[in-house]
Order: sequence, then structure tokens, then C-alpha cells
Amino acid sequence: MKLIHRIGYYLLGLSIGLVFLTFFLKGKDVGCDYSPNARVKKNIRIKPQIYADEVKAAMQNQELDSTMISYLLFHGKVDFSESNTNLDVCNIYVIRGTKEDKKLYMKVENCPELATILELKEE
Repeated sequence: MKLIHRIGYYLLGLSIGLVFLTFFLKGKDVGCDYSPNARVKKNIRIKPQIYADEVKAAMQNQELDSTMISYLLFHGKVDFSESNTNLDVCNIYVIRGTKEDKKLYMKVENCPELATILELKEE
């Protein structure tokens, strides 16, 4: 078999495979969260979240809002050096980020069933 025929068969099979993949994966929420940073943030995002009293008070005074929490959970970086990940049940993570020239800081207690936002402030 000539090389040109092999390349033709390869490209034909590749194109058919790509068509099948786009057809079957269309509309699916497929993600790739393999880094520790992405796994921690996704784990916190999918759980019910409750706020500590300090965070509730700051939100009622309109100093902070829930969009900052969402922004940090999507675009922030987990600071593992300040986080306490050696606890038995609930680990505590520090997430930092920048939004519109504001440095944001969030401390989250991540338990198996829910996530508690302990602190949320501008630095």
C-alpha cells in the first residue's frame, strides 16, 4: 500500500471520529479539573455554601457581595502554604485573587457536605 493511500485512510478515519465525538459530546458539560487548585475550587463550588456571621454582616453593609465569592471560586488561586489541609474532617483553604485592581482574600472551611465562607475581605 502506498504512503498516500495510508495517509488518506488515516485522515478519513480521523474525520469520522471527530464527527462522532462532536455529535456525542455536544451539549455535555465536559471539564478538565486535574490540578490541585482547580479540584479544590470545583469541590467548593458544587457544595451548598453558608456564610459566617462576619461575612453576612459585611454583605448586608454592602461592603462585599456574593459575586466576589463566585469570582474567586472561578478565577482565584488557592494558597496552599496558608491553608490547613491536614485536618481530619474539614480542611481550611485560603483563596486569593484580583478583581478590578482590588486584592481579594477568602478563607473557606471545606467539609464533606457543605462549604462555610469564614472570611471575605479586600487586602
